[in-house]
Amino acid sequence: MNPSLSQDLLLKLDALPSSPGVYFMKDREGQIIYIGKAKNLRSRVRSYFQEGAHDGRRQFKALVQRISEVECLVTQTEQEALILEATQIKTHKPRYNILLKDDKKYPYIRLTHEPFPRIFATRDLVQDGSRYLGPYSNVRAMHTTLMHKIFPLRSCDYKLPSSRVRLCLEYHIHRCGGPCEHLVSAEIYGEVVARAFRFLKGNQTETIRELQERMASAAEHLRFEEAARCRDQLRALESMRARQKAVLDEPVDRDVIGLARHDDEACCCVLEIREGRLLGQKHHFLGGVIDSTDAEIIAAFLGQFYLDTDFIPSQIHLPVPLAEDLELGAWLSARAGARVEMAAPQRGSKAQMLDMAESNAAQLLKERQLKRELQKGRIPQGVFALQRDLRLEFPPRRIECVDISNFHGADAVGSLVCFVDGKPRRSQYRHFKIRDLRGPDDFASIHQVVQRRFRALEEGGEAPDLLLIDGGKGQLSSAVQALGELGRPGQPVAGLAKRLEEVFLPDQSEALVLPRTSASLRLLQQLRDEAHRFALTHHRSLREKRSFGSALDEVPGIGPKRRVALLNAFGSVQRLRETPAEEIAQQVKGLSLKQAHQLKERLAGLTEKTHDHDDE
Repeated sequence: MNPSLSQDLLLKLDALPSSPGVYFMKDREGQIIYIGKAKNLRSRVRSYFQEGAHDGRRQFKALVQRISEVECLVTQTEQEALILEATQIKTHKPRYNILLKDDKKYPYIRLTHEPFPRIFATRDLVQDGSRYLGPYSNVRAMHTTLMHKIFPLRSCDYKLPSSRVRLCLEYHIHRCGGPCEHLVSAEIYGEVVARAFRFLKGNQTETIRELQERMASAAEHLRFEEAARCRDQLRALESMRARQKAVLDEPVDRDVIGLARHDDEACCCVLEIREGRLLGQKHHFLGGVIDSTDAEIIAAFLGQFYLDTDFIPSQIHLPVPLAEDLELGAWLSARAGARVEMAAPQRGSKAQMLDMAESNAAQLLKERQLKRELQKGRIPQGVFALQRDLRLEFPPRRIECVDISNFHGADAVGSLVCFVDGKPRRSQYRHFKIRDLRGPDDFASIHQVVQRRFRALEEGGEAPDLLLIDGGKGQLSSAVQALGELGRPGQPVAGLAKRLEEVFLPDQSEALVLPRTSASLRLLQQLRDEAHRFALTHHRSLREKRSFGSALDEVPGIGPKRRVALLNAFGSVQRLRETPAEEIAQQVKGLSLKQAHQLKERLAGLTEKTHDHDDE
């Protein structure tokens, strides 16, 4: 077992049961970062923390390093663990799990749980006994299917039975049987509901046969009006059926799932075949798949996709065989109430349908990537607003901002942050340690940072379209002087003063006051705040390391080796302050309890103060 684990985590790992269940891995903030299932919780969870452990994923090491706490839920069977894992992943969306990325809500068809049920479209699932069909990715096709002309069910939201409700227009145009005034019995109304639900689930042949029998019986008993209504319903059903593509000779219900993947994203496309006819397709995008196999992606998709689906077909065809197909098959069969067969066909017409599903998935993924690339190339409104307000020749797509942070002149650092098209480009952030200055001097510090930044361009790199200085006239003048000395007088540069949010330009004596609601000012404020945060974080780190080192030097019995051990174990004064002396002595080998108490007393005398430079 890894010796760097905390005592609490080691105790939890020792107490894990050997039962099936689901485990939740959390970081220091208590956020769930990974959810998994296991046949044996003890062996599976402990395997993450063995020295040299690796499961082939590039993110495995990062995941394990962030784990601070592990919680488990024991289940009776592996199937229960599978259901619970899918439910919890969908609820918590952990960072290191494969996730369905769609944030939109697909619509469902809802059959309410009432004496006279209603059928209507909805995007919200209410757990009140209602039954749901879907989700439907093609909204138009869903509304075409949901035809009250074929199935005369009420669409009103009245609570029936009720003596205060009267017939409405829906009854007179034969789209409702009139249950509000008892013109249809609950038994007959229930038969219509059952017939509609069977049809919506894809069982069209039986519905058509029943209507044909009803039409013949009505005509035989001279109920010609009823026979005419059955005839019209049959025509509408046959018309709808004719628009559906017949792809199989056999009348089977089947879902064909295709997979396409690129980098850290994948798309699963589901072709819905009911009674041998292709009704349509659904698709979902998944993220966090770069380290996962095709089988792992498909398994994760099945668990999340069929979790909220009311109808599960008797056959599911997959692009790859699954290692855990027995567990998934048992779960799907239990949900469907009949045996669900999963297969990965390799040849023939079934394999051709898989190729069709995979081609659709690849096309959908390509469209999504192209759309994202177009969005990346689109310049945000804030950039155009900044060009307008600062009267720049070109849109400032690349903006860099400089800020200085120090503590009475000590540990002075400069920061440079970069935004491209209004978004942070963190790989281009830079720190500058201020050299050869005594005391706090923001003007000289900015002069030095600007010179060092633009001298680096001689070795290659991209100059900013706009250089922003955190400060007023004085700070801006220092930057302009540095640019002039480097032969770059034409570099666009501006200063943003903190007090009144005034913008200073080199060729204007008066400050430019932008509207508080302008997109250009918001963009400048984001840059200034990010540069200030970046500078202050690095400055505090330097100052704390220096304070930490000096504090340790004054504690008797702590030499270089123990100082390094303390730095490796805790890393900051704040963590040492918050840690009891007993735990410090326990974690650092060779450090006595007396020395740990002496160290705590010394650290208690240090104060946390930060000096921020003035804008003017």
